[in-house]
Amino acid sequence: MFVVLALLAGAWFVPQFGSVVFGAIESFAARLAEEKSLAICAIAAAAVLLRLCLLGVVPIPVPEIHDEFSYLLAGDTFAHGRLTNPPHPMSIYFDTFHVNQQPTYMSKYPPGQGAVLALGQLLGHPWIGVVLSVAAMCAAVLWMLQGWLPPQWALLGGTLVLFRLGIFSYWMNSYWGGAVAATGGALVVGALPRILRSRRPRDAMMLGLGAAILANSRPFEGLILCVPVFVVLIARFGRGGSWREDLWLVAVPCGGLLLLCGIFMAYYNLRGTGSPWIFPNVLNDRTHFSIPQTIWQKARPPFHFLNPQFDNFYNVWLPSIAWPNGRPDGIKHIALGVFRNGVKLFRFFAGDALSAAFIVTMPWVLFDRRVRFLIVQGAICFGGFLLVAEFLPHYAAPVTATLFALLTQGIRHLRQWSTNDVRRGIGLSRAVFICAIVLLPHTTDIWKGMPIENRARIEAQLEGMPGNDLVVVRYSPQHDVGGEWVYNRADIDKAKVVWAREIPGVDMEPLLSYFQGRRVWLVEPDAAVPELEPYPIGAGASESQPAGESDPEQSRTLNGGYLTHRITVGYRDAGLEHKVMISRRIPKTELLRLG
Repeated sequence: MFVVLALLAGAWFVPQFGSVVFGAIESFAARLAEEKSLAICAIAAAAVLLRLCLLGVVPIPVPEIHDEFSYLLAGDTFAHGRLTNPPHPMSIYFDTFHVNQQPTYMSKYPPGQGAVLALGQLLGHPWIGVVLSVAAMCAAVLWMLQGWLPPQWALLGGTLVLFRLGIFSYWMNSYWGGAVAATGGALVVGALPRILRSRRPRDAMMLGLGAAILANSRPFEGLILCVPVFVVLIARFGRGGSWREDLWLVAVPCGGLLLLCGIFMAYYNLRGTGSPWIFPNVLNDRTHFSIPQTIWQKARPPFHFLNPQFDNFYNVWLPSIAWPNGRPDGIKHIALGVFRNGVKLFRFFAGDALSAAFIVTMPWVLFDRRVRFLIVQGAICFGGFLLVAEFLPHYAAPVTATLFALLTQGIRHLRQWSTNDVRRGIGLSRAVFICAIVLLPHTTDIWKGMPIENRARIEAQLEGMPGNDLVVVRYSPQHDVGGEWVYNRADIDKAKVVWAREIPGVDMEPLLSYFQGRRVWLVEPDAAVPELEPYPIGAGASESQPAGESDPEQSRTLNGGYLTHRITVGYRDAGLEHKVMISRRIPKTELLRLG
């Protein structure tokens, strides 16, 4: 904030500083902005190229959050040409967060984010789909802004989206999503002024496509965003010409796409839950959540689960964070919710500089009839965020384009400021833009979750070994439920590495017998340095080892403050003998603690 205030103060007193350089850049940008299609392609390409250039500094993300693994399961499922997977007979050992095991094995989330991850997986890596979805978002938001603002200002707003969300934010640097729903919202809001001006079928189809994307990514928030748009269209139906023309040019193209979308969603639900009316996430909520997720739901008695991680997550952790300001049933709770969500929203989307610019220009923006609809729509959407138990920035993804249109309009008003015939707004607007870009790495990301890089390390270690493996995960009673290790591929039986949880009081023999052709490992995520160890299956160990595998050789050496425990596993593959050594360094302090 100090840097922002210093730059704004400098711009106030020396508004023409750097005018030669800034003037040249603005002149080039204005010429590019006039070529609208070229500008859209350029900003999409810039999103891809800029992020790829930073791979040496910000590498390909490793999934950490429960939701990310669930979305990756959806992507893997779609990449294999299926909408869902048959339930696994050993599902009790694979049950995990935000994944349905019955009646089918699938992610609980809508299919939109899974679809882009599937595209990325087919191209080589799921993150490729994330990068392409962010590029599509930047292009769609710029297209939307071109419908509401002059070309050069639309390009400015698109550039802010590119840098604010397209490089350092978790929308780009995780598998959690955000860009897909933002693309859908931009298409819906961008189609409205074009339909009102020209009533072209292609614009109506863009409206239908955007609504379909929202229905399959963030359906609740997307519905709230779409309601004002369709109210305006219905109110204006037939006013620009005959109602028959509006019917064939607008209603039929848009309605046709929405009909196809509805048919797909019903079929997707039918395949996943057995009913066209029950969504996978609704089924998951009914069988796991006792805390109401929306304001109209009622609390239920807690569910009791066999594995203690579920009990801790659903009956202890979730109730502690749900409705942090209380359910919005009174003025106090509504005010607290508005303040808390507003801080989250502006901190993520705008940052300090853009937030300050919007706040000081708000009186002008609120009474600007050119963006009156966007103000009403934004307020309605913001009110909708109070209806859910917890708010995260990607919940607001559908309203991304609307928010940046209002932020850009605020900068337009700021640029017009002058005192004593000195146009101080020019310098202020440039300073705001510089702050919004320079401070990006410090303002756009949020807490993702408990780092579980050890899981990725161990999985990569096993992927490099011939043969198939079963990893049994044993949690301690003090385990942090934010760091879940048990997630699997869509086709569990054919996966190179299968992850299963050890459940107190549940016999592991059925699982070991089912995967008797695999090496069986034990890993304890809560150890100081989690490492693989042969699973202690006693006399039946040989039954769980692949043919040709020898008993593991073990050795221990004490060096300095560590005891090094080495395990050498020999096995035969394709007629050749192999040996793999896995070592674990145990601090002496841990040995003393364990006795």
